[in-house]
Amino acid sequence: MAELLTIAPSGTPNPNAMKFTLNRTVAAKGTTYRDAASAEAPWVKQLLAVEGVTQVFTLNDFVSVTKSSGTDWNVMGPKIEEILRQAFA
Repeated sequence: MAELLTIAPSGTPNPNAMKFTLNRTVAAKGTTYRDAASAEAPWVKQLLAVEGVTQVFTLNDFVSVTKSSGTDWNVMGPKIEEILRQAFA
């Protein structure tokens, strides 16, 4: 039986960035995405489509998401987590 997916969001020194740590490997090498056209993975394209998301960085077991100022993590966070759950559960 597969291990239940866990996602642990945490703040970063940048108030416009949040780190989502999973108990799964999301990327073998660090990659920064700023536009959906540069992303191969459908879930990265979905993250970049969330209103306010300006950048996605992936490495090992975490995804760092940067938002534009004026957008609210309380609104964006659940959307980001749902995309990650669909991709890695």
